[in-house]
Amino acid sequence: MAAGSSPARLIDGKAIAKATRRRLKGRVNALQEAGVRPGLAVILVGEDPASAIYVRNKERACKRVGIASTLVRLPAETSQADLLARIDAINNDPEIDGLLVQLPLPDHLDDDAITARVADDKDVDGFGVNNLGALTAGRPTLVACTPAGVMEMLHQHGEDTGWSPVGKNAVVIGRSITVGKPMSLLLLSAHCTVTICHSRTVDLADHLSRADLVVAAVGVPELVRGEWLSPEAVVIDVGIHRRPDGSLCGDVHFDSAAERVAAISPVPGGVGPMTVAMLLANTVAACERRRGPGATA
Repeated sequence: MAAGSSPARLIDGKAIAKATRRRLKGRVNALQEAGVRPGLAVILVGEDPASAIYVRNKERACKRVGIASTLVRLPAETSQADLLARIDAINNDPEIDGLLVQLPLPDHLDDDAITARVADDKDVDGFGVNNLGALTAGRPTLVACTPAGVMEMLHQHGEDTGWSPVGKNAVVIGRSITVGKPMSLLLLSAHCTVTICHSRTVDLADHLSRADLVVAAVGVPELVRGEWLSPEAVVIDVGIHRRPDGSLCGDVHFDSAAERVAAISPVPGGVGPMTVAMLLANTVAACERRRGPGATA
């Protein structure tokens, strides 16, 4: 079944991302009038094809809103010390407001140590311990881009339909530090009652049958079946996978879910564009805090 033929309302990440970029461009223009241009640096280690595509998409998105984009390409054999030195140099560059190291990294590199080296005020991925801690404490600064993008999608869905997350039963499938855990914290802040499920949850279908909102980020292709879901459910599918025939799918079986639920995000065209849009939003916010009019040194 084609996405456009489903009875469920589609939550269009592409359209929401486009509107987000339009708003960001206005903020970037205001910064440029004050003599400041936001800057984002991306470090890409090795030749992972998927990473190269993601980085290219980020570069294009930066150009659309007027963010200066710097790509640092390093060979796969780059040492831990050399990579940390590159990060330190960018941390100390006053013209760069955001820095991300594209994951995954080659196996000989320590992801945790490298992520921790990025300065807190330039951690536009939102993966650093201090930014995650601020979110946990209810004082978010730079929030992980995918969960932030999901919240923006839910906000827009609410604007369009009158739906509100307040008091809703939300199930997050996945407990990663990059999506599942920060997603749960953001939903708690939006006054949802949150259940976190994962690959070892017993009777996942039972949990999902009671959910008003489902965010699927477990990393298993088409794990979630439509018959498990409530007809009133809003479903956000974070997963993206390539089938043997080359087509893409998410963590939710789209056809069966779209025949049953109230609203669903498609794959592709759902969360993916929003993740990139929120990376831009974090970069602009970091610039405003660091170098915008009225910013304190």
